[in-house]
This record gives sequence, structure tokens and C-alpha cells, in this order.
Amino acid sequence: MMSELVLKNARIVLADEVVDGTVQVRDGRIEDIGGQTAVAVAEDMDGDFVIPGLVELHTDHLEGHYAPRPKVRWNPFAAVLAHDAQICSSGITTVFDALRIGMDEDAELSVEDMRKLADAIDDGCRNDRLRADHYLHLRCEVSASDCFSGFSEFEDDSRVKLASLMDHSPGQRQFRNLEAYSIYYQGKLKMSDEAFKAFCEKRIADSEANSDRNRKAISEACRDLGIVLASHDDATLEHVDEAVEQGIQVAEFPTTFEAARASKQAGLAVLMGAPNVVRGGSHSGNVAAGELAEHGLLDILSSDYIPFSLIQSAFALGERVDSITLPEAICMVSKNPARSCGLDDRGEIAVGKRADLVRVCVDHHVPVVRTVWREGRRVA
Repeated sequence: MMSELVLKNARIVLADEVVDGTVQVRDGRIEDIGGQTAVAVAEDMDGDFVIPGLVELHTDHLEGHYAPRPKVRWNPFAAVLAHDAQICSSGITTVFDALRIGMDEDAELSVEDMRKLADAIDDGCRNDRLRADHYLHLRCEVSASDCFSGFSEFEDDSRVKLASLMDHSPGQRQFRNLEAYSIYYQGKLKMSDEAFKAFCEKRIADSEANSDRNRKAISEACRDLGIVLASHDDATLEHVDEAVEQGIQVAEFPTTFEAARASKQAGLAVLMGAPNVVRGGSHSGNVAAGELAEHGLLDILSSDYIPFSLIQSAFALGERVDSITLPEAICMVSKNPARSCGLDDRGEIAVGKRADLVRVCVDHHVPVVRTVWREGRRVA
């Protein structure tokens, strides 16, 4: 039987404009976008926005549900269900769950834990237990000696659509500033100055021994497997040149204006953190996402560590940056991330596209997610 959904009296955010009217959905696809409707049974949006379902490329949120405390491990399927519920209620209908590959000293998890979570995601998707559509993003810590062996555990997993190459060793990329590195790691791991010095020396040695070969091996594997590749925390023009040589398509969280501009000029999609937008700047002292947006250097936003920040950042950008319209800001959390990973069937409200839709009103400058549909079916 055919299923039908009609949303009337909506402010519909298209890819290039906002229109008042009706969205008609049949069998999970958008059939028509127009004015008044003669359909007797229609859901009245009462003037609220209807936007496309959000597409999230890099969320670290799942690990916190699986390992909520040191040495505590939750049932992986229960962890996935809790994560999925929060993702979907934040307006995200497609999510790339980031799983770490390559374990360093501060990692309390293992590749076996990551595999358990990936299997739980796959089980939930195959049995229609999850609200959002889930894919996998492998966060590859290339300085770790076990990075490529961990990556190999996922080579046959069809849900892996994105991999990022990252190096969090001191003096590199996000942590070029050693003081910022000390604040983050020494405080997190509660180390003495002497222990922290030894920790840094080991991390630097690990990076020198492993990073180059892991970058090369993983970039080659991704090219062969058709996995989209992302760089991470690029800071210099040399980093961007390296990314282009490796076949990078997405520049995640560039830390400097120069790196973001060079990435954009090289044809990479520039991704920044939504919390950076909401807070008005980077918590690490790096370049502000708002500054990049003002100069036309921002393509994609990611919730990173706060799922709700994705929708919040899009509405904030539409308000704060004069050169960016609300439709353009919404594209940064829907159409643009979908296109960057080859998902051309979603990410915008257009005839023939998937009916991944979110009803939103704005209260005190904060978007309120009222209803979420995935392929025309209500999921939140």
C-alpha cells in the first residue's frame, strides 16, 4: 500500500529560498512542494519551519554511551539505541558514527570495542530498530602503531563511508601550541610535569615512527574501497598539499585561516565544528568557524561532541552572519555533507528526494525540534 504524508502551512526551507506552503510525500519520497492543498488529511505546521533532515559526518557521541565511566562498559546495543534517540531528537536523520581506530595512551577502549559498536549499529539498522540512518566514520589516529591493523578490521564493512587521518601528538596540527596540549592532556590524565614530559616524548616518537606509513597505507586502501577520505586539524599549507596528494576530499576542522583557505582553493569541502559556531570560537584557541563563514570558506558543520549543536549552529549562522542566508546555513548541515559523501538522494527538500524532514520553531533564538520524519515515517 502507498503511504502519504502532507505537511501544510509550513515555512519550507529549500536549498536557495524559504517558501510558504505544503510538502506532499508519497512512499518516502517528496512528491510535490506547493501552495494550498486540497488533501483532506494534512498535518498543520502552524507556520513552523520545515527543513531537510540533518546529515552528521563526525560525532564522537556514541563512545560516551558505551563507556560512560572509566572501566564501565554498557551493553553495546543499548548504547547505540540511546545515542540514536538523542541524534534523531536533534533533527539528525543521517549520521556517520565516528569510531576511533589506532589506540593511544589515553584510549581506554580497544578495536574490539569499536567492532562491537559497529556490529550493534548494523544489527539495529538491519532489524529496523534505529530512528536515524547510520553509517560509519573511522577516525584513524595515524601516530598509533596499531592504526592500520585496526583499520583492516573494517575493510569489509559496507557501512564505512568516511575515514579521517588524524595526529594528536604534541606540536602537530590541533596542538601546535604545547601549552594548549598541556592543559588538555596533563589535566585530563592527571600527570606530574615529569610524567607529562615523558608522555610527550613518547607521543612524538610514535608519530615520527608511524604517521607517514599509516597515512599512505590508509589513503591507498580508501581509494581502492571507495571510502571518502578526510584530513583532520590541518594547520599549514604543507598539510593541505599533503592532503591533496593523498586524495583527501573533506578538510575537517582546519585550525588556521590559511589552511582553510588553501583547502577551499584546492577543492576540498571545509568542515568545522558546530560547537565552535555556537560558542563563538574554538575551545582550543584555533580559528573561529564564524570567521571562515564570513569569508565564504565554510561548507559543512559537524556536531562533534554535542548532537544538538548541529541544528543550533545552522540557525545561529543564519542570524549572525549577514552574508549567509538561512537556506545556505541549512545546506551546511544537510545538502553539503550529504553530497560530500555521495548521498545524492537526501539533504534537501526537492521533488524526488527522500522525505527526511524536520519541523522546527525558534524560541529565544534556539531552534526547537518538534517532529522528525525519516523517509516519510515519523521517528521523533
